[in-house]
Amino acid sequence: MSGEHARPTSVLFRSAPGPKAASQGAKHGRHTGRGRWLRRRILAYRDIQFLSTHVPGDTGPGEERLLLVHGRKVVGQVHYRLCTACGSGVITGVDMEDHLHSTGLGTRALSHLRSRYPSISWRSTLTLRTTRELLRRMRIPTTSADITCAHADARPDSPRPAG
Repeated sequence: MSGEHARPTSVLFRSAPGPKAASQGAKHGRHTGRGRWLRRRILAYRDIQFLSTHVPGDTGPGEERLLLVHGRKVVGQVHYRLCTACGSGVITGVDMEDHLHSTGLGTRALSHLRSRYPSISWRSTLTLRTTRELLRRMRIPTTSADITCAHADARPDSPRPAG
């Protein structure tokens, strides 16, 4: 209770203003708005590591993933195919946890791929609205999903490219 019930109602004894409204929040409460965004952006640039791995099974030669790892948890993945013979790479998927969207982590992951494979020309098969802006910003052209590398079709048992 606010304690108003025990105070006199006369004008001589006006009550002190009540507690702050809940919408204003506490002085040292959780960060909201810009502070939360900045903390997520710092997390994306400082605490997330990139690990490259080959996709097991019959997915085809050159199928790889770039895992985005925070601590011991995978918080995102970039799926891609490589062909070092023709010097092309295709980004087939970008998955990230929702709280890491708009933090620059996608840009950082694709930049990591470009620096790791400098002689590869990249393209993408993604047409989703969420990834379209990222690919446009990174200047990665979008192509049809049914276009594959001639080397992958000619040598299905070829070893995976070194990287």
